[in-house]
Amino acid sequence: MIILAIILLLSLWMNLYADTLTDVKARGFIRCGIHEALTGFSTIDKKGERIGFDIDFCRAISSAIFQSPDKVKYVPVNIKTRFLALSSGTVDVLSRNTTWSLDRDTGLGISFTAINFYDGQSFLVPKKFNIKQLSDLNGATICVMPGTTTELNLADYFSSRKIKYTPVVVESLHQAMVAYEQKRCDAFTTDRSALEVNIDLLKNPNDHEVLNEIISKEPLALAVASGDEKWRKIVTWVVWSTIQAEELEVDMRNVDSMKLSKNPKIMRLLGTTPLQGIDNLGLKPNFIYFVIAQVGNYGEIFKRNLKPLGLSRHLNHLWNNGGLMYSPPIR
Repeated sequence: MIILAIILLLSLWMNLYADTLTDVKARGFIRCGIHEALTGFSTIDKKGERIGFDIDFCRAISSAIFQSPDKVKYVPVNIKTRFLALSSGTVDVLSRNTTWSLDRDTGLGISFTAINFYDGQSFLVPKKFNIKQLSDLNGATICVMPGTTTELNLADYFSSRKIKYTPVVVESLHQAMVAYEQKRCDAFTTDRSALEVNIDLLKNPNDHEVLNEIISKEPLALAVASGDEKWRKIVTWVVWSTIQAEELEVDMRNVDSMKLSKNPKIMRLLGTTPLQGIDNLGLKPNFIYFVIAQVGNYGEIFKRNLKPLGLSRHLNHLWNNGGLMYSPPIR
């Protein structure tokens, strides 16, 4: 406990004098904390390269700063180390399916940026159990990962409804799926997206289902260490720029031709019209052009990484298409 307290005090002191952008530029790359293995979000392809939804937002930040998406060092962090890695300066940004909550935002020396994925907690169960509602899990053993909002949500939801259960604590998503398939637990609960993309990894995926019932709100956002407001704004506006680009129908395919657009919103988006406030970020006036040209807009990032896995956008549609994805005006 004393060592942890010292580390946190040191990290807070460091953050008071932080200039992350200057450090990143001098280093020549950003250090991005990521999930070691989460299908669709962070995996390694056949070429040995990192790919995924979360990975693309690391690449987008790199494009905004270096005009190249490849100036990134990926640092796998787990449930236990992700926040300490951020607050201690081991990573510059955390892009790892992390829920924004009050206690995390105020008590860990970190700050959340923009929400890039809206999720919710659900349950993976065998079809043979014929589960129609969560009360049918009364008396069940349920695999859950410790130190997560998932663990707290499970306890809150079941205790408030007097549903009895026995938690089976597993340290990682992989271990949870193994434990579930080995029937060490009757059900597994985590973010619905993780369940949907991992069900196909089971030996007989058609024998299992993800329940429709959602028991929580899980706004997933990139996070940075507290104390460097400019860096927080850079990461935030990189995420928002991908959303705004989709809304304006600017994508990788047409971004060059869109530089000739007379639409004032597109001109501001791509930096062809000077935009007040950009200088305060320390980025080039056309940084969003490089983000879209090299990584794509939000819809492209989602389609490239998650649609092939069968994930529907649901709440992650744009606000004008029935979803919650919304960017403040770029003006």
